[in-house]
Amino acid sequence: MRVAVIGGGIGGLTAALSLHAAGIEVELFEAVGEVKPLGVGINLLPHAVRELTELGLAEALAAIGVAPRELIYANKFGQEIWREARGLAAGYKWPQISLHRGRLQMMLYDAALARLGPGQIHLGHRARHFETGADRATVTFDQGGITADVIIAADGIHSAARARLFPQEGPPKWNQRILWRGVSFAPAFLGGHSMVMAGHQAQKFVCYPIVTAGPLAEINWIAELIFPEGHLWRREDWNRAADLNDFLPAFESWRFPWLDVPAIIRAADRVFEYPMVDRDPLDRWTFGRLTLLGDAAHPMFPIGSNGASQAILDARTLAFELATKDNIDTALANYEAARRPATTQIVLANRGNGPEQVMQIAETRAPDGFDDINAIIDHTELEDIARRYKLMAGFDLETLNNRPSLSAKAQRA
Repeated sequence: MRVAVIGGGIGGLTAALSLHAAGIEVELFEAVGEVKPLGVGINLLPHAVRELTELGLAEALAAIGVAPRELIYANKFGQEIWREARGLAAGYKWPQISLHRGRLQMMLYDAALARLGPGQIHLGHRARHFETGADRATVTFDQGGITADVIIAADGIHSAARARLFPQEGPPKWNQRILWRGVSFAPAFLGGHSMVMAGHQAQKFVCYPIVTAGPLAEINWIAELIFPEGHLWRREDWNRAADLNDFLPAFESWRFPWLDVPAIIRAADRVFEYPMVDRDPLDRWTFGRLTLLGDAAHPMFPIGSNGASQAILDARTLAFELATKDNIDTALANYEAARRPATTQIVLANRGNGPEQVMQIAETRAPDGFDDINAIIDHTELEDIARRYKLMAGFDLETLNNRPSLSAKAQRA
C-alpha cells in the first residue's frame, strides 16, 4: 500500500509518522518551501499526548512545553468561577501539554525527516487538483502529479481537496469574534502551571505558560472581542500583524490581584489577529481513495483546546485502520465512522462555547460580580458542564485511561 499525505501541519505530520510506524509506505507533500516554527501557543489534551507518546515522542514533547496542573475560569473582575485539575494532576495517565504550535510542528517535522527519510517529504508542492477512483487517487502539483492507493488531504481550513469535493461550500464562516494572539515574557502567575480563562462570550482573555525556565515565563495569551452582526473583517490569517489599538483599550481595566492583563499584552513582541471561523460539518469525508483529515475535515472554533488534539486523533485512527484492516475501503469507512460523528459534535458544541459556557452563565446571572459563586452557580452544574464536554471530546478520565491503544504494533502483538 502506498499513501500520500497532503499537508505538513500537525495532523499531516502525525499521520505520516503513524503510517510509517505501522509499516505503510508513505510520502508527505507540503505547499511551503521551508517549514518554519510559526504561530503561537496551543494545548494538547491527554488523549492527543497519549498518541504522540505511543509514537515515541513523549520526551521530545515534554522538552518543548509545560504541563498545566489546573484550569481556572474567572469573570471579568478576576473572581474565580470554577477550578479543575488537568492532566496528571487530574489522574490521567498522560499529561496535558501547553506549547508553541511552531515548536510542535518542527518537532514532528524533524521526527518525520529522521524516520521517513528526506526523500519521502516534499516541500514546495502545492496541491492544485485531485482525482479519485475506486482503487487509486491522484493529486497534481505544479511539478507534476502522483498516484497512490490512498490520498489523505490534511491541507487545512482552506483545503484544496475539500474545495474540489464541495465546490459550492464557499469561505469559512465567521462568528463575529476576533482573536488577538501573542506570546509575552512576564512573571509567572499562580505558581506557573495554571491555565486561565477570564470574561464571557463577548469579551474574553485566555493565558497560560508555554515555557517556565528562567526568571520570566513565556506566556501565550488570547484576547477576544465580539463585533456587531454585519461588521466586516479581513480574511483569516494566523500571521497577520495586529494593531493594539483595535482591542487593548477594552482590556485596560483588567488588572486582577493575580494577573495584569494589559501588562501581559504590552509585553508581546508581536501580536497576530484572527477572525474566529469554522465550517459546517460535512456528511462525508471520503470519496473513493481520497479522504480528509484535521482542519480540512472539521475546522472548529479554538474552544476547549481541541483543534490540534482532534487532528492527532484523526491521524492515529486512520493509520490504525489502514494498518489493521485487509480492505482499504473498509479501513477508510471505519475511520470516517469513528471520527466524523465525534468531531461534528465538537464543532457544534464549540459554537455554543463548549466548556467555556460557565463564564457566560456567571456573566448572565451576576454581571456585577458575586460574593459567593455557589450562590450563582451550583457546583454540580459546573462539574456537569466540564464532564459532558470531556466525554463528548473523548478525554474523560475513565474512558481515556482504559481505552485500547491505537498503535498498530500493539494490535498486532
